[in-house]
Amino acid sequence: MLFATGIGNFMEWFDFAVYGFFAVSIGKTFFPTGNATTSLLSTLAVYGIAFLMRPAGGLFFGSIGDRLGRRKSLSLAVVMMGTATALIAVLPSYAAAGLVSPVLLVLLRAVQGFSAGGEWTGSAAFIIENAPANRRGVAASIVPATAALAVAAGAGTALIINTVMSADAVDSWGWRLPFLAAFPMTIVGLYMRLKLEETPVFREMQESGTVEVAPLKGVARRDLRSLGIAFALASITVLGFYYLATYVTTFLTVTVEMHRVDALAVVATGALLYGFLCPLAGVASDHVGRRPISLAGGAGLAMIAIPAFMLMATGRPMLAVIGIVLFGVFEAMHNVTTTVMLIELFPPDVRATGSATGYNLGAALIAGPGPVIAAALAAAYPGTAAPAAYVVLAAVVATAVLWRWLPETRWREIGLGDPSTSGKKDTEVTR
Repeated sequence: MLFATGIGNFMEWFDFAVYGFFAVSIGKTFFPTGNATTSLLSTLAVYGIAFLMRPAGGLFFGSIGDRLGRRKSLSLAVVMMGTATALIAVLPSYAAAGLVSPVLLVLLRAVQGFSAGGEWTGSAAFIIENAPANRRGVAASIVPATAALAVAAGAGTALIINTVMSADAVDSWGWRLPFLAAFPMTIVGLYMRLKLEETPVFREMQESGTVEVAPLKGVARRDLRSLGIAFALASITVLGFYYLATYVTTFLTVTVEMHRVDALAVVATGALLYGFLCPLAGVASDHVGRRPISLAGGAGLAMIAIPAFMLMATGRPMLAVIGIVLFGVFEAMHNVTTTVMLIELFPPDVRATGSATGYNLGAALIAGPGPVIAAALAAAYPGTAAPAAYVVLAAVVATAVLWRWLPETRWREIGLGDPSTSGKKDTEVTR
């Protein structure tokens, strides 16, 4: 079950990671402006388009998850995502097809973003609804951990390609190879997900006749506060992870001018270490609670982001890894608790829609512009940790909101009547 659920999430983040790792080569292929910075910014802007499609995808796949089942939503998402990713590998270049080339890239990135809108929260709902009540935090950590493994795998793949191929070959066709890997992963992912059984929570809803026919209306009627909390949580979590997953490589290679092979090795190492931190954060949230770990993660990112990027800006691989790990400690705390709270915040009949909508609105509006803002700050203030300022701003504002409104959800019932949580106190006190 864990492998079948995690493979789609792995595919999503592998794709987003390799797009960032090969942003310079993709820019030369589809946006040959003659100016390296303009070409890179154009590529990162297309990267952001996928974010803008995520809320629509969240509504679509969330509605399917609430009305037809979590398994059907996950199966459709993995097919759409994998197909779009594989097609990017065979797109013609600007030199061969003119404006048709970047237009097709934009369309496929839009499809990727649309399908990704249902993947993270859909995977989280499936895993957490199958987990024991006292281990939901560590179960939820599987989602960000598989994302971290995907980033490490993407960095490792890019490292191999950049090592064995010349720079011209990478720019010409080598960057396409990781995208082709999506095709076999799609087949495997679909096969595995079709073999899954529906979650106990959704089966209980079907048996009791409580399936919501209009989940978005249900969210609007009963759960607007939870929607706002989900937005604030995602604003920090997604922005922080996208900095780790993609922008750090661009920062090290373009701004710091670290050798590309060294930069990829640094990111792969940092991502692996971050992946190991996620289960630890999950265990802590199961024992201490979601609220304190989440708030500590957000406040920690606000304090450590600039020092972490200053370490990366030295251009020394060991110091850069330390910077990534320091950033990753607090990102793991926030990411894992966000993943589990997205499920615990919403009742089962609107859970997929509510969590996906709040999460993807935060991803689109706050995290989406992140890569472009970071690259612009780096261009304006070269050789500094300026790109981290956007993370600091987002973390400060969102953490202040969460300090006031975030409830403790550790012992909430997530089913129609989960006996394993009976007798536990649901702490709703906010400060």
